[in-house]
Amino acid sequence: MALSNDDQIKEIIVIGAGVIGLTTALKIQEQGTYRVTIVAENFPTDPKSIRYTSHWAGAHHVSHAYNDQNQRKLDQDTFHALWQLSGPGSAAEGCFLRHTQTEYHGDDLTDAEWLHYMPDFKYLDTNELRGPAKMGFSFSTVTMNTPIYLNWLMSSFLAKNGTILRVSLQHISQLLERGTSPYTGAHSYRAVDAIVVCAGLGARNLGGVEDKDVYPIRGQTVLLRAPWIKFGRTMTEADGTYTYTMPRSNGDVLCGGTRVPNDWYPVPRPEITEDILARALQLTPELVPPQTCVDREPTVEDLRPIIIEPGCGLRPGRKGGIRLEVEWVDAPTRGKVPVVYNYGHSGYGFLSSWGSASKALELLEDALATGAPTNAEIGVEHPSGNLGN
Repeated sequence: MALSNDDQIKEIIVIGAGVIGLTTALKIQEQGTYRVTIVAENFPTDPKSIRYTSHWAGAHHVSHAYNDQNQRKLDQDTFHALWQLSGPGSAAEGCFLRHTQTEYHGDDLTDAEWLHYMPDFKYLDTNELRGPAKMGFSFSTVTMNTPIYLNWLMSSFLAKNGTILRVSLQHISQLLERGTSPYTGAHSYRAVDAIVVCAGLGARNLGGVEDKDVYPIRGQTVLLRAPWIKFGRTMTEADGTYTYTMPRSNGDVLCGGTRVPNDWYPVPRPEITEDILARALQLTPELVPPQTCVDREPTVEDLRPIIIEPGCGLRPGRKGGIRLEVEWVDAPTRGKVPVVYNYGHSGYGFLSSWGSASKALELLEDALATGAPTNAEIGVEHPSGNLGN
């Protein structure tokens, strides 16, 4: 039978342990009135695989919100949280590198008004541009060392009495009747007060969600060992090709990238690795070990000794942008239970993670405070809707 819940403690299950799931679970847990369990098939402590996207991310905070006001707020709120976490003396300081980021544009972009809040923002003079760039700008930001940061998020969650459970979930209804007890073997259980779906690409096939607007956007990278690089650069060309070099706190530099919709190929393609190396060297010739450049021009061959690994990941794209909304579903013996959706972040999960988590928490608390809709209200669209990109 169900255990009697303390009236002040609500039982919340978060589905997914990528950066969105971990951040959302931690944000909900920090309120002090929720008992939170993360249910997922893959966790940051697992070996890298194509089934867990967050490990492969470059994860610098460079917003691409443009004129999307909702996305701007998510990104800006996240930046303020990450800037605080990366501060001197912070418990998470070692997960981040604060540095100068320079963005070069050979496309039709004429300004970067949506980024003016970034520290030290300034436009580049013409003589500071490189390659095909027609305009550019720089600012201070942070890059996350993703494996370290993901494990910091999870360990912070566990240290505050959070629970994680590895489950190959088939349908959200498997959690609604008796919570996680079918997977723990417990005879007693706590009734679930709400579910938060942060399933990323898994939202495409998860029963009860099955969002066919979700699709993969494949990205490929090369990780180098170049501790002398303490700055980041990105070049966006007129044809949409974009190249980046992202330094990390441990001395590694992630180079990329590609953005290919509906490509499920699970391992790096060698020809793309070669293209990324060539583009990265052109953008940032300083990647080559300094002593190599004394007597000659650097070549791609000079990068090979410092290659750690090529990588690829499947970003969780979604037609219509991020899904941030509430739906009420029937739960046996419980009536209706709110399900909060927080997925579809494409390649922007890290840079909108804390803003999305705050919005998911707001939706959760509003739903729990107002209760299930009446029969007359069922089918009325929730005012939050989807957040487009």
